Amino acid sequence: MGGKCLVPYVTAGITESWLDYVAAAQDGGADAVEIGLPFSDPMLDGPIIQAASSRALVRGSTVGGLLDELAGFRAEVPLIVMTYSNIARRHGYDDFCHRLAEAGLAGLIVADTPVDEVRPLVDSATSAGLELTMLVAPSTSPDRVRQIGATSRGFVYVVSIMGVTGVRDTVSDSIVGTVQGVRDATMMPVLVGFGVSTPEQAATVASVADGVVVASALMRSILDGAPAGGIRREVDALRVAVDSAAAVRPTDIAPGRRAPTGNR
Repeated sequence: MGGKCLVPYVTAGITESWLDYVAAAQDGGADAVEIGLPFSDPMLDGPIIQAASSRALVRGSTVGGLLDELAGFRAEVPLIVMTYSNIARRHGYDDFCHRLAEAGLAGLIVADTPVDEVRPLVDSATSAGLELTMLVAPSTSPDRVRQIGATSRGFVYVVSIMGVTGVRDTVSDSIVGTVQGVRDATMMPVLVGFGVSTPEQAATVASVADGVVVASALMRSILDGAPAGGIRREVDALRVAVDSAAAVRPTDIAPGRRAPTGNR
């Protein structure tokens, strides 16, 4: 992949036609789409994602039902599941990962599993052919960043701020140092999420990282009733912004570095 990555997020089951939003994201220029499995206690998610998850659960969404729906979806970019350890453990790591793969998923993020406890999940994901992506926070120590960099697959997901997901007015100045610290520890692409809300912010982040993840801003629009066409336009605007940043500062993904891959 020659440019910067754009990864929009959609909460699975947020509406009956939620897959239309996934299609809109990929049609708008996404390089991958992050699919959030709704969970009753999403500890890293702010009020917008919590509201989206709650709406999906109230609709009666279940992991099995959502994966059945995904299995019938024509994915043109990699789809990456974002979830929590309780869901993965409840289903059993092996069964859970193989079920994701059968539904056409390419990757997995289990947000609350620390690197020193992740080996069984890594083994199950690898067996199923999934890329397990790990998170790095601004407070993560250099030793743990190296561990995460050696473990993560697909990319390393840098959390831009200390706190939960949400729409924010600015991007933290600390992101430059955090991204550089991860670059020093891994050959994996470095993507930044949590709080990236506008095209301008996406361009700022893309100028220092290999890509961006945008979640709460899109989910706020869906919660407010935006149609799939509206989400496609929002993603398209993000795409233009990210590409403009790449034109100013070409990506420094080195030979051997891998961008997110999957069932394109």
